[in-house]
Amino acid sequence: MSAEFDSTRSTRDYQASDAAHHIHAFVDQKALNEEGPRVMVSGDRLALWDNDGKRYLDGMSGLWCTNLGYGRKDLAAAATAQLEQLPYYNMFFHTTHPAVIELSELLFSLLPKHYSHAIYTNSGSEANEVLIRTVRKFWQVMGKPEKKIMIGRWNGYHGSTLAATALGGMKFMHEMGGTIPDVAHIDEPYWFAHEGNLSPEEFGLQAARQLEEKILELGADKVAAFVAEPFQGAGGMIIPPATYWPEIQRICRKYDVLLCADEVIGGFGRTGEWFAHQAFGFEPDTLSIAKGLTSGYIPMGGLILSRRMAEALVEKGGVFAHGLTYSGHPVAAAVAIANLKALRDEGVVTQVKTDTGPYLQNCLREVFGNHPLVGEIQGVGLVAALQFAEDKASRKRLVNENDIAWRCRTIGFEEGLIIRSTLGRMIMAPALIATRPELDELIDKTRIAVDRTAREYGVL
Repeated sequence: MSAEFDSTRSTRDYQASDAAHHIHAFVDQKALNEEGPRVMVSGDRLALWDNDGKRYLDGMSGLWCTNLGYGRKDLAAAATAQLEQLPYYNMFFHTTHPAVIELSELLFSLLPKHYSHAIYTNSGSEANEVLIRTVRKFWQVMGKPEKKIMIGRWNGYHGSTLAATALGGMKFMHEMGGTIPDVAHIDEPYWFAHEGNLSPEEFGLQAARQLEEKILELGADKVAAFVAEPFQGAGGMIIPPATYWPEIQRICRKYDVLLCADEVIGGFGRTGEWFAHQAFGFEPDTLSIAKGLTSGYIPMGGLILSRRMAEALVEKGGVFAHGLTYSGHPVAAAVAIANLKALRDEGVVTQVKTDTGPYLQNCLREVFGNHPLVGEIQGVGLVAALQFAEDKASRKRLVNENDIAWRCRTIGFEEGLIIRSTLGRMIMAPALIATRPELDELIDKTRIAVDRTAREYGVL
């Protein structure tokens, strides 16, 4: 029974039951129980409504995933039709089904031609778990089983499962359950925080060359892959300087290290290109995908392999000792097909590239370019971040930047806006269908939240 049919149930009742049965993600559960979570009950386009009837503009696309917004009847219809025809079957037992075949045909028509095969999962975390195993299997097949070490970046995020957490570089996550062997990290390309006296271009090269130093330190014969997000999402929506990715690719090719792009957030139009690596000008060997694949309407992820890797695994790999009960689930595949067709046929990705993406980026710089609380504005397409700082010219960061950003996020909710705070940065990533008026509302409410925050802390 959906929430709309039980309108007599109070928010406090829902909150009490939630507290009795759930442990939420990335939150102090005791504190959340005292506060009480918002109970969201409906959505349409970029808008959400809670159980008390309050409207919110979702500036984060859920968790970077509702690329087509809320309330798409075509996606719901695709799920219903598939549920009625074939609600489930697996890809074990030498079987397949039309939905997953047709999804792959469509997906690879949108991907660059040097990719050929997919391994489907249920999430981005699982995609990156499969990545680690698949990369190591590839090097075994290639006669180099000693190439096992995966290099990630500090402050990178690749999911919440054990291996994906280890691959990511968030140390507070490593404290919960430890990590796994044969994983190393280099610094993130965060110019505002770590630039010293270098220009962005010089810093981009310096940050990239840390990878070469780490490969030489560990031994190129032992390093399997470098794994990173084209832009860092959960780590603060950090966009590297233009010099960074071409140099990373040169280094990976020089030492025969696989270059693996985590496209879980960046994929399916977020940057104005179908995939974020295209916006940043490099060519990965693998792509981890999820989120925008189905616009978040149903769980699905996957690992995309280059022809080089796939052909080696197929021709010489023997049994691929991996499988998931719900890999290539027919209902998820049907929703993904409807989602990708809508993104393609409605010109959504093109609109982000040529219209709404540039509009958002320009407006943010006009509104916040001289704001006393904002030290830097980064963004591409429909993703952006405001860096809070004590002094813009010297790039001096606020000692209590996390508290200030969290307060701004909280004020945003009070104003009916959902944006995210991470490491002193305010992040936004609205649905890709956003119109200019909807982006105007996002910017206006963000300005109100930032101004209120600045006044509270005596900055404005």
